[in-house]
Amino acid sequence: MDIFENASILVVDDDHYIVNAIATLLQKEGYRIFKAYNDLEAIDCLMMNNIQLILIDVMMPKLDGLSAMMKIRTTKNIPIIVLSAKSEDSDKVLGLSMGADDYITKPYNPMELVAKVKSNLRRYLSLGSADTRKSSDNIEIGGLILDKTAKQLYVDGEPVRLTATEYKITEMLMENAGRVFSAEEIYSRVWNKV
Repeated sequence: MDIFENASILVVDDDHYIVNAIATLLQKEGYRIFKAYNDLEAIDCLMMNNIQLILIDVMMPKLDGLSAMMKIRTTKNIPIIVLSAKSEDSDKVLGLSMGADDYITKPYNPMELVAKVKSNLRRYLSLGSADTRKSSDNIEIGGLILDKTAKQLYVDGEPVRLTATEYKITEMLMENAGRVFSAEEIYSRVWNKV
């Protein structure tokens, strides 16, 4: 089982068929999919949901994909994979230099697409990102947000009541996401915490 199952991915393309095909492919891998058919919808979706990765086309109506990517980069450090029919090296270099983490040309190989999604999610969620993993006030992983100032856990935006001990365990695990602790180590860290 993929440790990043249930990660939320936003698929953005003006072609409904492509969006639905990618959504079906990634849902089979266990990911939660959000769909947008232009860049303005994508930006709205990002503001209202906790998205961990974006797959975006470059050529779209309203705001083009590169402009949207630059706008997203002003506030988000999540992985962005460009999925485009533009296959020239200069197009790839431009996309990567404007903030894309990866670039896949259409027609795409489904196995390559899934592998690149997993690779980018692994790097972002396991190895950390500057704006979500260990901020001083919040720790955000998937649909979980731990507000360290208020000592409150939110799951998909809903507050969850925790005892003081449950909070300490949750905080320790979220601060060390991906690491496995023995029961003795949890006991030592939580009950001996100053």
